[in-house]
Amino acid sequence: MANIDYLLSDINNINGIGSKTAKLLRRKNITTIFDLLWNLPRDFVDRTKTYKISELEIGKVQTFNVIVKKYNFPRIRNLPNKVLCEDETGKLDCIFFNSYEGYIRKILPLNQKVTINGKVNFYNKRYQVVNPTNISSDENSIKKVQSTYSLTDGLNEKKYQKIIQNVLEKLPNLDEWLSKDVLKKFNNISWKESILKLHDPKNFNAKGDFLNRLIFDEILSNFLISCNIRRKIKKIKKNKKKFSNDPYNSILKKINFNLTIDQQKAIEEINKDLKSDRKMFRLLQGDVGSGKTIVSLVASLNVIYSKFQVAFMAPTEILAKQHYNLAKKLFSDSIEINLLTGKTENKERKAILKNLLNGKVDLLIGTHSLFQEKINYKKLGLIIIDEQHKFGVNQRKKLSDKAGKNCDVLVMSATPIPRTMIMTIYGDMDTSIIKSKPKNRKEIKTYSKNDKNINDVINFVNKQIQLGNQIFWVCPLIEESKKIDHQSSIKRYESLKKIFRNNVGLLHGSLEKNEKDRILLDFLNKKINLIVSTTVIEVGIDFPNANVIVIENANKFGLSQLHQLRGRVGRGDKESYCILMFKTNLSENAKKRIKILKSSNDGFKISEEDMKLRGYGDLLGFKQSGLKNFRLADPIQNQDLFFLAEKEIKKIEDRNESLDKYFQLLKLYDRADILNDIV
Repeated sequence: MANIDYLLSDINNINGIGSKTAKLLRRKNITTIFDLLWNLPRDFVDRTKTYKISELEIGKVQTFNVIVKKYNFPRIRNLPNKVLCEDETGKLDCIFFNSYEGYIRKILPLNQKVTINGKVNFYNKRYQVVNPTNISSDENSIKKVQSTYSLTDGLNEKKYQKIIQNVLEKLPNLDEWLSKDVLKKFNNISWKESILKLHDPKNFNAKGDFLNRLIFDEILSNFLISCNIRRKIKKIKKNKKKFSNDPYNSILKKINFNLTIDQQKAIEEINKDLKSDRKMFRLLQGDVGSGKTIVSLVASLNVIYSKFQVAFMAPTEILAKQHYNLAKKLFSDSIEINLLTGKTENKERKAILKNLLNGKVDLLIGTHSLFQEKINYKKLGLIIIDEQHKFGVNQRKKLSDKAGKNCDVLVMSATPIPRTMIMTIYGDMDTSIIKSKPKNRKEIKTYSKNDKNINDVINFVNKQIQLGNQIFWVCPLIEESKKIDHQSSIKRYESLKKIFRNNVGLLHGSLEKNEKDRILLDFLNKKINLIVSTTVIEVGIDFPNANVIVIENANKFGLSQLHQLRGRVGRGDKESYCILMFKTNLSENAKKRIKILKSSNDGFKISEEDMKLRGYGDLLGFKQSGLKNFRLADPIQNQDLFFLAEKEIKKIEDRNESLDKYFQLLKLYDRADILNDIV
């Protein structure tokens, strides 16, 4: 353990680091010796070749051998010290700012040969080097290839090199945590050797076993957290839910379409969890319009028939109301369904809470307020979270704990994400995926239009309104900006209001919640046919009569975000359209995004392409997911290592292997929040 303690000790414990240097390092989020190891080389410098003065190039960092010939130490304050040096081909000045005379005499003794490395300039008809990087009478101490690092102001390269070399020399040997089979895939290279190779300038452009080993360690540490949480949840014994196919058949009779194979498979997986004596902790992931809500309502009905209560949490009041209306339509009158939101009047609220506690409420639908401390359930058996707001691992775990041992948890996500991301973000959960969409759903036709042709778009919108259809018109900004050339929703609203009069509504994030809900309700009730909006309409509200969405400055949105926006239409039986508007000068990336969206309605394929174009950190919504940024691993570039880690975790779980041997790995990679559960 002493080895780990050294790596995780404060940087003040390193020789040569005082309070001033420590403060500079903390600016780069380097607080421990382990952090220091992850300030990776940004480049390398080759000082092995020496040059004659006549061969020097202005602006380059070069190494040369010279004889020290003359000092010039001016007595006027603020003037630099100057040392004249020469070789057989010419003369050169070494210029020193803020350096003492005694120090200069020591490092540059008169008439002695020295090796100097620094950036070459030319001034007053002579080469010069200002504050040389390295000076030594030992030529070999300078003539070497060396890694260079990204540093903060006030910390010079020479000092930092001493610090990092000191740490690398004291790097401890750690007990191996990888299995022999996995270690063999990385040519049996140890963690210590991998770190040393990572900082070795010879390997700067190499992508060898040492790098893959370290990437794998990072991925494995992430997956081990999920493994541990899954284990803890699986250990929780619960009362089995007991039900027949009657609830399922009752819903099938009331819907006018057949469930897809993916929906049926998801229902089977959820039912298996509900009927087991182990707690369900499952993610139901599906593309926009794939029918997740029906699946969740089937699960709800099964739990209710098992004499348990269900809490269904939606991200917005209007979506909660839609779920409530659908449940009322599909469930029999004998099942008591209540809606609880911020708008619920106090008298009604008190009655709901009372009935909830005495077991008269079977299904409670609402927003996050369903889990306030004052709300108590008599026999809660299932929590469903329509997860637009992205709980992180810890929040999900706390919610599961609070729900009690007999309560299963089903989380829904409408953002299709690649498999490597599912492993990373939702690895603590079992997963059901709905890829196919109901056959009655028509594909949304997607077109692109230059904004110079906006009149054609307005004419098309006008025809759709005359046919009784409804339209979303999305702009990236609320108000016009002088700095950013994007269309604002307010400006577009004002221009469209002149054409369509009182048939237009305006929706953006700065509006009061009540005003937002009023506008959406007017749209749902067909009091207005056109809503000009920012991206606040991304949340999965169902407007069956909306069949057109116009997205201005479409090139400014990510692919996944455009796909989510497009999913606001095409939810009825009408032909639906998405019109992507853009300016003339598009970047190559923007052209690719628009081309991909026009060619596909598959959210999973689109999210893969989005991640390739933008990287996983910017993928829609995941900045709020609680996902820690990887230092090395990338779900796009390192898919093979993610899948290898997934296989290794499965082996660990199948063997019911103790996680004790991974203690050092988890502690190193900042996974301390679960360590107490392991040892």
